[in-house]
Amino acid sequence: MALKGAFGMLSPGGPRGRLSIFIFHRVLSQKDPLFPDEPDARRFDEILGWLSKWFQVLPLDKAVMQLRAGTLPARSAAITFDDGYADNATNAMPILKRHGLSATFFVATSFMDGGRMWNDTLIEAIRKCQNDSLDLSDAGFGHFKLTSVADRRLAIESLLGRIKYLAHDQRSQAVAQVQRAVPIALPDDLMMTSGQVIQLRDAGMQVGAHTCSHPILANLTDSEAMAEITDSKMALESLLNEPVSLFAYPNGKPGTDYCGKHAAMVRQAGFAAAVSTASGVSSAVTDPFQLPRFTPWDRTQLRYGIRLMLNLRAAAPQVA
Repeated sequence: MALKGAFGMLSPGGPRGRLSIFIFHRVLSQKDPLFPDEPDARRFDEILGWLSKWFQVLPLDKAVMQLRAGTLPARSAAITFDDGYADNATNAMPILKRHGLSATFFVATSFMDGGRMWNDTLIEAIRKCQNDSLDLSDAGFGHFKLTSVADRRLAIESLLGRIKYLAHDQRSQAVAQVQRAVPIALPDDLMMTSGQVIQLRDAGMQVGAHTCSHPILANLTDSEAMAEITDSKMALESLLNEPVSLFAYPNGKPGTDYCGKHAAMVRQAGFAAAVSTASGVSSAVTDPFQLPRFTPWDRTQLRYGIRLMLNLRAAAPQVA
């Protein structure tokens, strides 16, 4: 009750309303040694138990409208997922429904129906490599030990960090070089099918756009960025036969992954709101096309709640 009361003071309703938006990516069936901080189903169920006690969880589109109108309830929050992983439908959705909660799922449309994101190609190649080392010197990435889970985590972190911000074509080439070095069949069922996206919508969840191929928008030409934004909207609207009004920037760091001009593109494309990955909470004066999101990583209820309170005091960075 003490935490709930504190959230009520820090997140009042009405014109001074403050909206907390949570961001998730995956809900695993079981813990992954390579990514121990990624929630599994048991952990996600525990987190939702806390959130349902502390907050009034609203659909994101409704929360944004009420925020701008000055009618947001106290302790308001929304839950979001990025990318479009299949476990969003198989694991996250049933747990959300059990708690009586809704969420918005931002889908990168090019990966539906058997596609795989570039980062997952790297991750799964390192995971499945049957050797104790991997020599990527020819690709310019050096030599990696793979004798332990910790070694493989370090290899993944290094490769992701060095490849993420390459130009789109260079990034694709680098990933292909890694894949050639580990000639093993990689999974093609990591992302949602079109049918699973429809199932989410039919279960009362919201679906938003997350570009087509999940590029760093700041690395694209203006025409390429606009195509990624508008084509993803059109693909989802065609699939769902209804308007798609919410957008999430890939990676989502203001000034690094997207710029002010991209927020203008999202508005021009006909979206009503967009979310970043900047920490903080939204108020009535927050740009609706740069809504911040934050999820604590703490394991205990008290620490999780305290970090949420600290976030409620933060002002989210935005780009002009």
